Amino acid sequence: MWIIDFFRSSVNMEATTSSNLPSINVQGVGFEWDPADGLVRVYGMPVLTMWIESSLVGMMLGMQRMVGTERFKLCMQRGGIESIEGDWGVISSAPSFEAGFRALADCAVTCGWGDWKLHSLDRREREAIFHVRNNFEALYQKALGVDWGTDMTGGKFAGYCARLFGVDCWATQTRFQARGDEYDEIHVKPSTISLDDQLKALLHSGAATAADLAVALKRLEDENLERRRAEREAQERLSMIESLSAPILEVWVGVLALPIVGSLSGDRATTLMERLLNEVQRTQARHVILDVTGVEVVDTHTADSMLRVARAIELLGAQCIITGIRPAVAQTMVALQANLADIVTQATLRHGLAYCIRASK
Repeated sequence: MWIIDFFRSSVNMEATTSSNLPSINVQGVGFEWDPADGLVRVYGMPVLTMWIESSLVGMMLGMQRMVGTERFKLCMQRGGIESIEGDWGVISSAPSFEAGFRALADCAVTCGWGDWKLHSLDRREREAIFHVRNNFEALYQKALGVDWGTDMTGGKFAGYCARLFGVDCWATQTRFQARGDEYDEIHVKPSTISLDDQLKALLHSGAATAADLAVALKRLEDENLERRRAEREAQERLSMIESLSAPILEVWVGVLALPIVGSLSGDRATTLMERLLNEVQRTQARHVILDVTGVEVVDTHTADSMLRVARAIELLGAQCIITGIRPAVAQTMVALQANLADIVTQATLRHGLAYCIRASK
C-alpha cells in the first residue's frame, strides 16, 4: 500500500522499531510501546494517548477559561491550519486528493481523531464539506456539556483545502455531534478575513478577554517601539544629510570654511555651531569662513543664528569671515538691522580665503 511506503520513506522504521518492544498493527498503522523510554510511537514517531473525559477535558477547559471561547476557537483552528505539513505529505503522495485524504483518514481513525469522510469537493467553487464522527474534540465537549466546535480538526481540513485550492481557507461547522447530531459537518471555503482581523473584531465588539487586551497592548508597545526606531533612524539620516550639506573644510593652514546651504533653523544652527566650535578647538584655527552663497532667503532666525555663530567663533580666539552674501540677502539683513559692523565680509569664498592668507602673514 502506497501510504505504508510513504511512511517508510519518511521514517527509518528499522531504526525505531525493535522486535523486543510490544507493538500492534491496526489497519496498516503500526503502534509501538517503549516503557523504558516512556514513549509510544506510531510509524516510529512519538504520540500521546490521553483520557478524553478527564485529562483532555481539564486541559481544554483550562485554556478556554484563560482566553475566552471565541479566542479559544480561533486559536484551535489556527493550530489545525499550521499543523498539516506531515499530513499534506501523505495527501500529496497519493494519485489524487481524494485518495490521499482517504489514506490519511485511515490513520486518523486509529489515533482518536475520529472517522473522517470527504462528503463533497467542488474544485471550481473551491469548497469542500467534511463529516467527522467521534472526534476527540466532540467527545470532550460532550463530556463538558458544551459545543464549542471541532475547530482544530476543522483547521486541518482548511489547511488541506488551502494547499489544494491555492488560497487561504477557513472552516465553518454546521452540525455538532456534541449537540446530538450524528456527526460533525464542516464546510471549508476561501477565507475573506485573516486571523488578525478576526482578533481585532473581538476587541471592537467588546468581547475581548484579558488575553486579547494583553495582545493588543503588546502590539501597541511594538508599534511604539517601531515608531521610535523609525524616528531615531530618520533623525540619524537627517543629521548625516546636514553634515554632508554643510561640511567643515580646512582650506588652508589655520583656515576653516563652512559652506551653508538653505536656512539655519534653530536645531540646525545649534548642531552646526557645536560641530564648528569643536573643529575650531581641535584644529586651533585662526580664521573661519562662513560661506552663505547657498543661502537665498534670510529671515530673523537665520540672521540671528549667523551672528551667534560668528560671536561664538570669536570667543574661541578665531576670526569669522562671512562670504557670498547675495544682494537680496544683504537688503534683508539691513532691513532686519543685523549688526555686522565687527564682522569681515567678502564677496566670494575665494576672496575670503585670500583675506585669511594675507592676515596670517
